[in-house]
Amino acid sequence: MNKPEEILTVRNLAKRYGPACPACVDGLSAPDGSNLCPTCSTVHAVRDVSMTLHRGEILGIIGESGSGKSTLLKMMVFDEHASRGEILYHDAGTSVNTLLLNAAQKRNLRNQNYGIVYQNPQLGLNFRVSAGGNIAERLLMKGTRDFNYIRQRSGSLLARAEVPVQRMDELPSNFSGGMQQRVQIAKALATNPDILFLDEVTTGLDLSVQAKILDLILELQQSLGIAMVVVTHDLGVVRLLASRTFVMKQGEVIEAGLTDQVLEDPQHAYTQQLVSSSL
Repeated sequence: MNKPEEILTVRNLAKRYGPACPACVDGLSAPDGSNLCPTCSTVHAVRDVSMTLHRGEILGIIGESGSGKSTLLKMMVFDEHASRGEILYHDAGTSVNTLLLNAAQKRNLRNQNYGIVYQNPQLGLNFRVSAGGNIAERLLMKGTRDFNYIRQRSGSLLARAEVPVQRMDELPSNFSGGMQQRVQIAKALATNPDILFLDEVTTGLDLSVQAKILDLILELQQSLGIAMVVVTHDLGVVRLLASRTFVMKQGEVIEAGLTDQVLEDPQHAYTQQLVSSSL
């Protein structure tokens, strides 16, 4: 049986806010086990995280607020600078450490190969242009200049995300929160990305809307085979979507494995607490 092909490899990734000092650079020594250095007050938001993502896989990252999960994702998509480590993107037999790319190269990789859906649609959509215009912007970044193709592609993607095509010329502000997330998903898919990054995409939505968004994400992954990284505090989301799950606490991965194993037989006390509190 062939080993799944890796598309993204994270090695010893770290993010700190503060100057750092000898007491915390090589390992935090806070007596309460927190990620705040008691000597210099540096916050170690992500500490020595390593993980792999395979093509066609949905990887879940869970943890409470402040666990570092969203900061980890932000480093993957260049919204945050890493303090240390590597993020290797694998394509066509070559690998590149994305953290060493210049600003233009990062922007090109993000626009061409990544799709991002944020918890807050204000971060992922341009509210000054229409729903179709948001998709057109992304296609223009790729160099597409055929207006008829852009129009057709925008309508097709919105329809796939279950946004009524007749509303493609409306501003995102006219849509509900759930519909704005659908427009974000359609926009993220415009360039046929290799990886879709999803950051708390169902938080704040009604349960019925959450269910529809999750069904859409699962259908898209199964039909398009896109690799996905799903960041959430909701165990129900990773249970439905993710094949493997990483559990984060105070900047560290404290447990990882197949999602069913992590949620059905958690080994770490923190994971056990998460699972029991969700029942």
